[in-house]
Amino acid sequence: MHDMVIRGGKVYDGTGTEPVMADIAIDGDRITVVGAVTAPGREEIDASGKIVTPGFVDVHTHFDGQVTWDPLLAPSSYHGVTTVVTGNCGVGFAPCKAEQRDWLIGLMEGVEDIPGTALHAGIQWDWETFPEYLDTLEKKPLALDVGTQIPHGAVRAYVMGQRGADHDTATADEIARMADIVSEAIRAGALGFTTSRTEKHKDAKGVLTPTITAHEDELLGIARAVGNTGTGVLQGISDFYNFDAEFALFKKMARESGRPISLTVEQQDARPEWWTQLLDGVSAAQAEGVQMYGQVPPRATGVLLGLTASLNPFLLHEVYHEIAALPLQEQVAVMRTAEFRERLLNSKVIDLGHPLLNEILYSYHKLFRLREPVNYEPDPRDSFAEQATAQGVTAQELIYDALLEKDGRALLYHPLFNYEHGNLDHVKTMLDHPYTFSGLGDAGAHCGALCDASFPTTLIQHWGRDRTRGAKIPLQKLIKMQTSETAERLGLLDRGVLKPGYKADINVIDYDALAVLEPEIVYDLPANGRRLVQKAVGYEATVISGKVAFRHGESTGQLNGKLLRGCQPAPL
Repeated sequence: MHDMVIRGGKVYDGTGTEPVMADIAIDGDRITVVGAVTAPGREEIDASGKIVTPGFVDVHTHFDGQVTWDPLLAPSSYHGVTTVVTGNCGVGFAPCKAEQRDWLIGLMEGVEDIPGTALHAGIQWDWETFPEYLDTLEKKPLALDVGTQIPHGAVRAYVMGQRGADHDTATADEIARMADIVSEAIRAGALGFTTSRTEKHKDAKGVLTPTITAHEDELLGIARAVGNTGTGVLQGISDFYNFDAEFALFKKMARESGRPISLTVEQQDARPEWWTQLLDGVSAAQAEGVQMYGQVPPRATGVLLGLTASLNPFLLHEVYHEIAALPLQEQVAVMRTAEFRERLLNSKVIDLGHPLLNEILYSYHKLFRLREPVNYEPDPRDSFAEQATAQGVTAQELIYDALLEKDGRALLYHPLFNYEHGNLDHVKTMLDHPYTFSGLGDAGAHCGALCDASFPTTLIQHWGRDRTRGAKIPLQKLIKMQTSETAERLGLLDRGVLKPGYKADINVIDYDALAVLEPEIVYDLPANGRRLVQKAVGYEATVISGKVAFRHGESTGQLNGKLLRGCQPAPL
């Protein structure tokens, strides 16, 4: 008798091959048979009419704080994710001296839009060094497996103190100390080292991330230290304003360390061609034997706007400031009066001189209603700008009325990046590139503006089944993209494949019914902190380490996850 048998499903094994009808037997936390299973299971799952996939591996999350208080790690757990990796973009909470805790929380709050009050209330600090942080996580109950990376921002502050936060140049001794700390973290179980060099990343006070001006000597010294461990990856994000010099720096980090590096790739309207230049550079580096990859999203990076969100299109209107601090119900009551509506629609706009913010708030040709079923490739003809022209009114009038739907809880969708031409053709080019992999969902972050933790569902639902405005992608390839492929990029070779000997992390999915639901604002973080969550339908069962951890996206109470210490070897 097997511990579990999943019977009669269409099995996509995660390698990109065609699916087969098969049973899967599980014993302990491992797959033991894929094929015809005659022996019974102590627990059986009928997968007739369903697809069966490996559990999804999300390599780009920001659960660094949430993992210390939330074993379920929602919203990722709603979307078939069985392994998450934290510590991306150079931000995190270890190493950290006691007097630096507030500063690190402020950095995470500013960069990733996670409420500082929730982090202050939720994190119970009982570590200083990165190995001690890992020891803390290892003791936590977890439903999902969690891998970590060591963030440059925390390392710089730990070694340099205020000088690090103030963007001073590190001395040779300080670089050596940073290298030792990163090396120690990798040997203790960190999967890699991450850094940020983008102006989009600022702390809660508006100060640029401390790593943006780090000198080449600092980055190369740390990269070599990672290389000396013989394991681990590098990850970075940059604006690439001086493309040649900046790309050469990342390339040198990969070359001199001998370790793979991945870089964020997104199309931006203000610089519409730089992403192709970046991918061309990645291809050229690979041709030279340098392991460089692009991390790409499976849809637009979409900002959600609304009265309950961090941003709304009237945020910088002078008249709106009269009610901005009121409770939602009172705001809505005032906004429903004709007198206030007229005043707000004719009020002066405060220009903060922030191009990206202006683009988000006022690009009405890229602003859409967000309704179920959620459509992440909306037709430009459905934008507020086009609808206003068709109806002979202003876009602001339509937006005003839309914000009051659902008693003021309605959310609007602005596909900020990757939507230059009003479709996802750029994204398909990114996904089809030979040296990219799917990521950038930022689960656990951007609590009042983005909800891209649903990327795994979008990848297989939209690209495999629902897309009508361009070519689809074969489902077996899509499943590989977020199982064996993402696992391999981080050295997690024991998962992402449905074959004997591999870890029994498995999804049973009603593919015909699979859909993402509309995002919603909830207040369930510590200290009643706000965040966006998005659920899905169609995930019949998610198995983690041989036990059903989630049914229909909801926890069964099984906490079978664990901390991953370093790369995981492939089955023999």
